[in-house]
Amino acid sequence: MSVGIGERLRDVRKRRGMSQRELADQSGVSLSLIRKLEQGERDDTRLETARQLASALRVPTTSLMVDSNEESAPRATLDQWEPVRRALIAPRSSADDLEEPTLHGVRTALRAAMPLFSGDRFAELGAVLPSLLRDAEVLAQADPDGRAVQARLMRLTGSLLTQTRQFDAADMALERALDGAADRLEGAAVVNTQCWLLLRRGKLAEARELATTWADATEPRLSRATPAELSAWGWLLLRVSAAGVRDNRPGDAEDALRLSGAAAAALAREYAPREDLLRAFGPITVALKRIENAAIVNKPGRVLQLAARIPVDKLKPTSNNRNRHLLDVADAYARTRQFAEAVDVLHKIRAGSPEWLPNQRYAQDIMGRLVAGRRTLTPEMRTLFGAVGLSHSTAPRGTFGRGGGPTKEAAGPRTPMETD
Repeated sequence: MSVGIGERLRDVRKRRGMSQRELADQSGVSLSLIRKLEQGERDDTRLETARQLASALRVPTTSLMVDSNEESAPRATLDQWEPVRRALIAPRSSADDLEEPTLHGVRTALRAAMPLFSGDRFAELGAVLPSLLRDAEVLAQADPDGRAVQARLMRLTGSLLTQTRQFDAADMALERALDGAADRLEGAAVVNTQCWLLLRRGKLAEARELATTWADATEPRLSRATPAELSAWGWLLLRVSAAGVRDNRPGDAEDALRLSGAAAAALAREYAPREDLLRAFGPITVALKRIENAAIVNKPGRVLQLAARIPVDKLKPTSNNRNRHLLDVADAYARTRQFAEAVDVLHKIRAGSPEWLPNQRYAQDIMGRLVAGRRTLTPEMRTLFGAVGLSHSTAPRGTFGRGGGPTKEAAGPRTPMETD
């Protein structure tokens, strides 16, 4: 996440009576980077770096941040998904001289597309989504039941676009999903994804406030709540926790995580409706988010300790649970210099979701950490370097020496602050 923080950083540091060197020592951020930020030589940094600086200055991360609405997806991703974005912006109208879609037909097509969403099969989704979006738009104009189908499709599309960092298009899809939500629980499911979008854009306070408002409005009586109600409430609390831990509000993060745990305990199992993969929730989901929070605050030992209790092989390889968790585990291994174990975990992700992995900057950062920690690259690491979306041309200058191994100038990555 790019944030312009130089001027704010200098003002807060001076109010705290700290020198640049003292801030570097207490935050773990290099003195040279702090100087470049304050002098305007650098106007952006990772959100994790902002969190480290804010923690040392004892202020919320958001107090250092300037909002950025820039599109963050690489050019290749934008080109790949251009037909989908175009279908959102200029949907087919009922006046087009095409065969009219039917409710049964659109529902069947959406049902057939669900394995593509759950399996992160991006190439196939890119092929089928444009026509499906246009047909759903025509149907929504003519049939109230079609409006509900369109809302569900828009929520799935918004999640997909958030995953691939096409934030403006994701925002458009989710707003339309919320407008067409059939009831309060459907609205809460949309808001859950909107909060994730806000987190990925670094809008921590906005994400926390939105999730808190909806969590308060949807809080059920635990003894009588349905699985759908517990899932909706629990997920909103997880978003509150995610925003809190990223904004240096550990008390808020832990309180929300505890309440979400209560919702999961009331379920006593993983609730995974076949027709709606985004509502999957339960004790394991909460456990995975606890591990994620430990990764955010750089406690790799705690990550590995908690991860040992998770039955990973029983989880489906989706970006909403298993994959993100495995990235946290791989990062913890890399941080503790257990490089072979980190490589094994990344290979496991690649085997389950080869199209998902290149879209994760977190994976690229972990790979950078592995490169920086080795004199030479193993064949497995060379394969992974391309699998996570990196190449010799996109790697930081000096990463590869003449023999293909990292040089002394290879810089380690930064811990990502996004939630996947």
